[in-house]
Amino acid sequence: MLKDCRDYGFKDQMTRAAVSIPSNIAEGAERDSKQEYIRFLHIAKGSAAELRTQIYIAGKIGLLNKATRAELVDELKHISATLQSIASTLKERLK
Repeated sequence: MLKDCRDYGFKDQMTRAAVSIPSNIAEGAERDSKQEYIRFLHIAKGSAAELRTQIYIAGKIGLLNKATRAELVDELKHISATLQSIASTLKERLK
């Protein structure tokens, strides 16, 4: 996707945000409470938003074409909505 990008800091930041999403989900799932899991789901959701913003920027500066940008943004929106749904369901179960 960004193999020709020479801005290694930008690529690294995108990679860290992408890795952070599943890493926080996994870490939260291993915690001993639903509250902690919910907190880590929200952190993962924040990382998805960060990556989505970086993808918008990559498109604006010509590193991604419109079709790729749109596909990735749609996928990240779906991921965010799924994380929100899981967190909301867990919150309801805490009541």
